[in-house]
Amino acid sequence: MTLFIIGLIILFGGGFLYSKYVESQLEPDDRETPAVKKADGVDFVVMSEAKNWLINLLNIAGTGPILGPIQGILFGPIAFIAIPVGCVIAGAVHDFMTGFISMRNGGSQVPKLVGKYIGDGVRKFYNIVIAVLLLLTGVVFVYTPGDLIAKFVLGKEPEGTVIWIIYAVIFAYYILSTVMPIDKLIGRIYPIFGAFLIISAIGVLIGIFMKGQAHLSFEGQGLLAQHPKGQKFIPAFFITVACGILSGFHGSQVTLVSRTVKSEKEARTTFYSTMIAEGFIAMIWAAGAMVLFSTGEAPLDTAGTIMVGNISKFFMGNIGGLLAVVGVIALPITSGDTAFRSLRLIISEELNIDQRNGSKRAGLAACLFIPASAILYFAKSNPNGFNILWRYFGFTNQFVAIFALAVATIYLMYNNKNYFITLIPGMFYCFIVFSFIINADPIGFRQPYTIAYPIAAVITVAYAWFVVRCGKKNRSRIESIVLD
Repeated sequence: MTLFIIGLIILFGGGFLYSKYVESQLEPDDRETPAVKKADGVDFVVMSEAKNWLINLLNIAGTGPILGPIQGILFGPIAFIAIPVGCVIAGAVHDFMTGFISMRNGGSQVPKLVGKYIGDGVRKFYNIVIAVLLLLTGVVFVYTPGDLIAKFVLGKEPEGTVIWIIYAVIFAYYILSTVMPIDKLIGRIYPIFGAFLIISAIGVLIGIFMKGQAHLSFEGQGLLAQHPKGQKFIPAFFITVACGILSGFHGSQVTLVSRTVKSEKEARTTFYSTMIAEGFIAMIWAAGAMVLFSTGEAPLDTAGTIMVGNISKFFMGNIGGLLAVVGVIALPITSGDTAFRSLRLIISEELNIDQRNGSKRAGLAACLFIPASAILYFAKSNPNGFNILWRYFGFTNQFVAIFALAVATIYLMYNNKNYFITLIPGMFYCFIVFSFIINADPIGFRQPYTIAYPIAAVITVAYAWFVVRCGKKNRSRIESIVLD
């Protein structure tokens, strides 16, 4: 319990102090934001700071900060330190920088920012990677809430006709939220989802203090536990926890909200503090999982979606547990809808498709759900489909983040600010993603860590050299490109 409390102090205290320092490097001012300058009633719409905060939190907080930490806690109590430290110096910085730079560039999505600050060739490659990530995210966030609804709300096994009807209903909502103006559906329904989210998080937290104080460790093991499947803390922990620490997916979400923020001075609250809140959610579910694992209430190999229901019922009883599960169901749904919305905007920007036209929005959205449905079918029909899907999602999620951190590094260099605040997290995650994929079996190259670590280290040095070189050489090109 002491380590858990220390982690919370690092998360909130460190986040408050470090966010002020990061903000000082960005120097927000009173210039017109894209929401004001480019208001179109669809994507560029001024919304209140409170509504933007809640929407951004629900956009970024899918099942990642729940399912990831539930599995990540199997590495031991070290998660209670790694999660908050990572949130403060990496995840929240990534979100804050990306959202703010987008605001300074007319509310542009990350691909355009990559093109401006790194280069057009990298932008083309990034477009492929981010499209894959957003499709995987959308499918993951249909699969997990659908199965939770079937099992814990309807009391049925997530299979057969029932589950496909549930998936179809979720897809129908996603189509509406992808096409409709952001303030008409998302802006109105999210406060309801937010209430369930808060209830579930607070309920589990209270339960931990009342019923689980003595069980926040694995008997006979120290800070770093022996993972039941023999996975290495580096890199597997950071790929597993993913959204609870740093997520490249968030770049596609904060750039959506960058189009609805009234003042640059709201950016720190809107972008940085929401990631701290997500880290808090991750800490709570990690602690809840550790209590059940360490007391034997749940076997170490219990599936993440099942653990969500078990944790909820254990700490909050049947009725409270149902409310908690509803809160968890809301999380992926409120990320899946904006994943498809972001993909629509990225494709429309690249192909110059006018999104003020409703029929064009609907036609583009319909095209996106065809490959998404195919991926979902594979994940559901293959016995190991979801595990494969989640691993690719985790890897791609972190891989995308190093591009946004590179953009932020070059932006800071261009403005003569401390670029190490983004270069160092970018280097760390470059090492994480490449050492993981080189070693991973069956989705990677299946090489031992004695090979994976050295190769990843070389790639990381090359990444740092490339980013710094771009920052030094691209000044004149950056000045010539105006994204507005």
